[in-house]
Amino acid sequence: MHTSDSLRCRTTTTTRRLSANGSPCVTRSQSFSRDIGHAASETYLMSSLAFTLLRYLGLGRRWMLRLLALLLYAMLLMPGFLRVVYQFCVSRQVRRSIVYGDQPRNRLDLYLPNSIDSPKPVVIFVTGGAWIIGYKAWGALLGLQLAQRDIIVASIDYRNFPQGTISNMVEDVSQGISFVCKNISEYGGDPKRIYLMGQSAGAHISACALFQQAIKEFKGDSISWSTSQIKAYFGLSGVYHLPNLVEHFERRGLHRSIFLSMMEGEESLKQFSPEMIVEDPSVRNAFSILPPIVLFHGTKDFTIPPYASTTFAETLKSVGVPADLILYKGKTHTDLFVQDPLRGGKDELFDYIVNYIHAGDVDALAKVAKAPPRTRLCPEPLIKLAGMVSPF
Repeated sequence: MHTSDSLRCRTTTTTRRLSANGSPCVTRSQSFSRDIGHAASETYLMSSLAFTLLRYLGLGRRWMLRLLALLLYAMLLMPGFLRVVYQFCVSRQVRRSIVYGDQPRNRLDLYLPNSIDSPKPVVIFVTGGAWIIGYKAWGALLGLQLAQRDIIVASIDYRNFPQGTISNMVEDVSQGISFVCKNISEYGGDPKRIYLMGQSAGAHISACALFQQAIKEFKGDSISWSTSQIKAYFGLSGVYHLPNLVEHFERRGLHRSIFLSMMEGEESLKQFSPEMIVEDPSVRNAFSILPPIVLFHGTKDFTIPPYASTTFAETLKSVGVPADLILYKGKTHTDLFVQDPLRGGKDELFDYIVNYIHAGDVDALAKVAKAPPRTRLCPEPLIKLAGMVSPF
């Protein structure tokens, strides 16, 4: 199937043809019913994840207050969230729930530009969620907005705790990366321009997947994808040294016993701490093949303190890994990923990523420069109030 055919699914005819993910094209009425079904299933899963989180965090006074703050935060930003959910459910540029493995959560969403006139750069995105409520749809806002700037986004889902522990999460993400590397050209992506990005817990999981892959290559193990296929890694508000943050998470309400269960015991913390892996002299030579690493963090992030990224960047540089750290003054854990994107218009983090990915592509940069400003999705007073009550 040619690329131009595989990316179109005509809804004005009843002729049966195949869409990009191999499913039959449908009529407008069938499409509407399918979109309603998508919205219902997304709502059900998000509610289920929220209750799972509550069950594992307990119902103490501190968490009840935090829950109330979270509900108020979500209600204030609801006008923006509803617009994103609507776009996600009805957009013809979103390929939802593409299967990449044999586990129940081995699915990914693809966000495609309106026009695939040439192979496009690709961002593989791994969302956060405290290792408990991570879900691919959390990347919808980022995916929709990057697609408007000629960048394909693959948002990977993975098993959460208690469905899986950290090794399962890393395994799932690595398998998702492999799938994208092998198949993205069928969707108009450029397999030579693939970027890996993670946010919060997703930054931790994706970094583990990348570093473990480098070690496998160094040891000569069998691999299904290569670190050489990743042009750069973007880590947003991530966790990279687990032992340093166990007590911090305890104070924030993520009980030590639960956290250690997720991470497969205290003895495994080093194995799943990218910063500590880099410091291991026995595999240090493996990291010479790592791509450039760019870390982003807000200075007012109380969920994951900015020193998590600062010390990681210093450690990477000490062993010769190309690493940059960008701190955003006054930004919280959710400002960079939620509030600022909902504002639309110019956004330092978003603009940096777009310009980094399109660097050297004169035509793409010219197209980006002419693109209309991103739409504001939520009124500013509501965004400011949400920031004041945010539990993050």
